[in-house]
Amino acid sequence: MDKEKVYEKVIIVGIEKQHEEEAFNYSFDELEQLVENAGGKVVARLSQKRERPDYKTVIGKGKVNELKNLVEELDAQTVVFNSELSPSNVRNIQEVIDTKVIDRIQVILDIFALRAKSKEGRLQVELAQLSYILPRLAGQGVNMSRLGAGIGTRGPGETKLETDRRHIQSQMSDIKQELKKFAAHRKRSREKRKNNNVYQIGLIGYTNAGKSTVLNQLTDAETYEKDQLFATLDPLTRKFELPRGMQVTLTDTVGFIQDLPTQLIEAFKSTLEESMDVDLLLHVIDSSAENLKAHEQTVLDLLKELGMDNIPTLHVYNKRDLVKGPVPSTLYPNIVISAQNDNDVLALRKKLETEMRKNMKPYQLEIESHRGDLLIELRQQTLLERQLFDEENQVYFVEGYAKKGSKWVTMQ
Repeated sequence: MDKEKVYEKVIIVGIEKQHEEEAFNYSFDELEQLVENAGGKVVARLSQKRERPDYKTVIGKGKVNELKNLVEELDAQTVVFNSELSPSNVRNIQEVIDTKVIDRIQVILDIFALRAKSKEGRLQVELAQLSYILPRLAGQGVNMSRLGAGIGTRGPGETKLETDRRHIQSQMSDIKQELKKFAAHRKRSREKRKNNNVYQIGLIGYTNAGKSTVLNQLTDAETYEKDQLFATLDPLTRKFELPRGMQVTLTDTVGFIQDLPTQLIEAFKSTLEESMDVDLLLHVIDSSAENLKAHEQTVLDLLKELGMDNIPTLHVYNKRDLVKGPVPSTLYPNIVISAQNDNDVLALRKKLETEMRKNMKPYQLEIESHRGDLLIELRQQTLLERQLFDEENQVYFVEGYAKKGSKWVTMQ
């Protein structure tokens, strides 16, 4: 079927600053991957070495003409710039090039529009797109007729895009109100889990690191699992059992990416809140990624920005089966696994117990022999380490580790 698919022909354009060749190549390669995930085919890559963008056209006049010739020669439908474009940049470039001109942010927003499944996810993407569009309606604004269809135009739709500022502001206000309802509902669910002594684990990581695979292997959930960027947009929470019998919840979230648009961080903040109240974070890392260090740093920076850098974290170096030689695991505590390997998944379950103990409280209790219901609860809600029966006094002596603030700690 893929052979029959007609791809949108795209030329990507970027600026490489002095001494930043490696970072530029990484970002440019990622842009190509983003374009492909949005349904495009990169037919040419055009770059220019310069310290700062040309204030009119980003790249120099000669390069713009070179781009014009490339567009005509390759019959390209879209030009995507690696850096953010201002409305005047787009206008000036389109005076020379008669085709759609968009930037990296619009491609990311576009992928989000394609991937969002739930009503909340779609609303969040729409809010992010409108936030991006709004400042671009000032003055002459974006020449909407030049946008046409395809990459960078999915989501709100042309009729919405062509309305005035006031209407878009009103629309954004309505969406925010709708999203508040979803956020309130999720907050109630989180509080309920908290009150029920449930230990909560959050999955985070660079996009395509294998978070959904880890979630599926640990919980037997059927979430969307595919080797592509931003496969998961809607948060998914599932329950699973650790080797000692304790039941915990695991929440998957949207993947992070370098230069994630601020509009998206804002729009998806309520979704990311699913992981803000967790007891432990699982940071899933693609061990086979060429830019492993950059991926790690992007996630760490975003966690700091979201105020989540103080949450205990286990770094899971995934996809070890795709790495020749030792995995360069430099963040601690960590575990190196392949989420496709059953023994590795079991090792991860055991490692989770080890890491959880570090932020749990030890307890010692006496349970009367007729309170079997309490023993079942203890096994499900705590890491039960020892259980002895005193026949003379008809009581169980139990000890283990419980979540801080749980009833098992206060019962002592």
